[in-house]
Formats: sequence, structure tokens, C-alpha cells
Amino acid sequence: MRKRVFGKKLSMERATREALFVFLVENLITNKKIVTTKAKAKAVIPFVDRLLTIAKKETLASKREVLKRLRGNKKVAAILWKDLSPIFSDRAGGFTRIVALGGRKGDLSEMVRFELVDKKDEKDISTKKKGN
Repeated sequence: MRKRVFGKKLSMERATREALFVFLVENLITNKKIVTTKAKAKAVIPFVDRLLTIAKKETLASKREVLKRLRGNKKVAAILWKDLSPIFSDRAGGFTRIVALGGRKGDLSEMVRFELVDKKDEKDISTKKKGN
């Protein structure tokens, strides 16, 4: 029985896990893509989706909520509001993509490239699908 357990623990305590999620999201927003393990990427997806959905509203309350969730990182929040929210303004969800890279050399953990979806990427994918 599930008993209302939300999300993945990733064998970490709550504060450590939350700090990891904020770190991953900050790097994802600034670099547009990161390489991480599959488990971490899947665990961060809801955090990223909620953050982008809140940022799209562009109200004072939403800006404060974004800053709260990013633990006061104003540089990343500014990138989120100025660069990313206009790109995703017409998109309801599915802001991220996971691309498998294979196993890590040391322990064979599944590594993935976790990236934000852009409009130009979607056009490239849709034309490739139509061509096949």
C-alpha cells in the first residue's frame, strides 16, 4: 500500500534531497541541459514543471513563490522570467526531455541528458517524423 508517499527519496534525508533538487534545477535553467542519473532526472521533473508553471503567471505572488522555491537565487529566477517563461507561455506542460546516454563507467548507473524543450527542437522533431 502506498500510504500517500509523494516523490522519490533517493536514499537521502529531506533537506539534502531538496538542496539537490534546487541545485539541479538551477543548473538546468542556466545551461538548458545537464547530465545526471535517470532516477534524479525523473525525481526533478515535477519540481521543474511546477516552477515553470508558476513563473508563467508573471504576478508578484508567483515571483515570490519562484524565489522561495529557488531559495532566493535571483539570477536564476531572472533567467526563468525573462528567457524561459515567454518560450513556454503557450505550452501547458512537458517542459523537459530525458535522453538516455548509457551506463556510467564506474557503477553502470543509467545516465541521461536532462534538457528543456524548445520550440525549434519541436519543429525539427516533427519534420523528422513526417519525413519517415
